[in-house]
Amino acid sequence: MMNLNQFGTRIRERREKCRLKQSDVAAALQVSPQAVSKWERGENAPDISLLPALGTLLGVSVDWLLGAHEEHRDLFEATVLFSGVQNAREMSETLSPRDFASWTNGVCYQVTQAVLQYDGVPIKYNGPGILCFFSGIEHQKRAVLASLCAKASSTTQLKIGMATGTIYLGTIGHPEYASPDIMGETVSIARLTAGWAAGNTESGIAATSLVLANLTNLVSIDSEQQVQFTGISQPITVCQIKC
Repeated sequence: MMNLNQFGTRIRERREKCRLKQSDVAAALQVSPQAVSKWERGENAPDISLLPALGTLLGVSVDWLLGAHEEHRDLFEATVLFSGVQNAREMSETLSPRDFASWTNGVCYQVTQAVLQYDGVPIKYNGPGILCFFSGIEHQKRAVLASLCAKASSTTQLKIGMATGTIYLGTIGHPEYASPDIMGETVSIARLTAGWAAGNTESGIAATSLVLANLTNLVSIDSEQQVQFTGISQPITVCQIKC
């Protein structure tokens, strides 16, 4: 019989090592934060169907979660969303540093709320730019809906790019200052797609064909093009998502 206290401790320690919040785990697995808290306190265990996704998110195997051995698996499939602001440089030159920071926080709040609404995980902010990912069930669909929600709720001209593929999730930096981050070609393509959206679409939202493969009945797409991004070996098919 599984020792729930030990199981909960493993989850909590691994989550903290990954610098993820309980709410991040809950969003990625589409369960409540209260459920994650109960797992970590040893009050109950997640449904067995959630163990593969939980292991993927935490970079460990199901066997590791169950206490068998420590095989880390920090690569998994996800949809990455990068959101920026098209006139950020102009705003930084027009506003005082304090006012620019206040404006940046407002942009980040609006986009983050949209991401959280569709169970995405915010990972990193760079000025008004936000990097996040969606994993688990229908991650492509949830990312696209979050992008449309962010566009509708934002008072600024956003540029949003999305890409689906394998990502690495882990902590990056000096051990005392490390923070969670995602890396891989998928992340680069999402950023580059956002830049392409800024100059080639009216909506400011674009995604790769892998994101939109099964979503043609959900959203209207246009401006499909094959783009050779700098640093990416193969041409990438990108499309505008109409608002």
